[in-house]
Amino acid sequence: MSDAKALQQERKQLFEDLYSGKIPKRVPIMANLPIEFCIQYAGLPLAETQWTLEGMEEVLEKASQMTSSDYYPFGSMRFPAHLQILGSRSYIMGSNGFIQHPEVTGMEVDEYDEFIKNPYDCMLEKILPRLYPELDTDPVTRSLVFAKAFKAYSDYLEAYARLDAKIIEKYGFYTAPKGSTSVVTAPFDFVADFLRGFKGISMDVRRCPEKIMAACEAVLPLQIKKGLPEKPSRFGQTFIPLHMGSYLRTSDFEKLYWPTFSKMVHAFAQAGQPCRIFCEHDWMRYLDYLYDLPENTRLYFEFGDPKLVKEKLGKKHIISGFYPLTYLKTATKQQCIDKAKELLDILAPGGKYIFEFDKSPVSLDSINVENYATVLRYVAENARYPNAGEPAEAENRPAQPASPHASSEGALPEFKSRYYKSWKEYREEHPALDPVLEPIMAPKLQSYEELLFKMISRLM
Repeated sequence: MSDAKALQQERKQLFEDLYSGKIPKRVPIMANLPIEFCIQYAGLPLAETQWTLEGMEEVLEKASQMTSSDYYPFGSMRFPAHLQILGSRSYIMGSNGFIQHPEVTGMEVDEYDEFIKNPYDCMLEKILPRLYPELDTDPVTRSLVFAKAFKAYSDYLEAYARLDAKIIEKYGFYTAPKGSTSVVTAPFDFVADFLRGFKGISMDVRRCPEKIMAACEAVLPLQIKKGLPEKPSRFGQTFIPLHMGSYLRTSDFEKLYWPTFSKMVHAFAQAGQPCRIFCEHDWMRYLDYLYDLPENTRLYFEFGDPKLVKEKLGKKHIISGFYPLTYLKTATKQQCIDKAKELLDILAPGGKYIFEFDKSPVSLDSINVENYATVLRYVAENARYPNAGEPAEAENRPAQPASPHASSEGALPEFKSRYYKSWKEYREEHPALDPVLEPIMAPKLQSYEELLFKMISRLM
């Protein structure tokens, strides 16, 4: 067995033990490196490289040689070509080569009712043409624009998939089972980020909270469809970055944010799909709410008190984060190592811990790369468990009535849209299809439906 394959098997065992309730051989490491950082680290031009992908294999090679992450560190990225074709206002590449999400308003306050009636239909008919103005044209031109955008999106998706496969095999990174990962936002964050903007949603919280509640409930089936991958797995994950929760008053959070977010996470758990939740900013007010999420939810913290989090959540959930990325820029190498030791001493005992920085290094100048590599290497070499293989710490609280923060888990409404067809619906509209060919046609045609849905979802 090659060294890379043996390393990959070891890393695979770390995560599978962790997710199966065992103490792994050592603390697993997840350290995401955005593609923009990697391009800068390789010394290539940022904008041109994202467009052409020339030199991208060397970019990923160099970053792979620097990191000690166990999990494949290169996540999803924005592709520039289809965004340019669509005239994107939601994601714009600046003169510095970074694709950013500016403050946008895709829906006016008096359009809540139309959105609530069917969110996906409203998005395609009204909101996307505002956020992507090249779609705001006659039907024929719109079809041609979308066809070009879909082709561009597919080309980049395939190119990155080939690169990922080569790098994963060469460097022995762990990845979740194929088809078991996805990304989605909380219903409230969806409404805030792409429909109303920060300013608009802040006003709506005061003047029409009932409309927000209805919009979050209405968009819930869409977000569940978007966040539930093709092949749910306890070794996979749905990543949910939480944006607005920490900026709301607790009373507004309880009423507007938490109910549909909790329903969504529980729906994924019922389908066998765990969530990895990025608690952006400071979520210390909401630890009791987070406790009520399904067992072994993966909670990734930016700020807060790691001791309190370990005490309140560490026996039920899997914890990561807290290491301040800014420390790598300002502290000495030894101070950086000492900070890692401090967090390991707090969070590693009993298992249920992944080492991870509090955020990803967006640009090359945001960290001292030598300190970054040193910290990860230290954790990989020293964060070993003396009792590997034993059951991880578990919550042994006696059975209690559901807390006031828990959400009910009733049946959820099915995602429906005139612009999305399941195979069953397609088959009913085409009764003359050859039944002999149906087992071949069904997965093929449905895969195109799902790929198109995936592209549209990434525009939102």
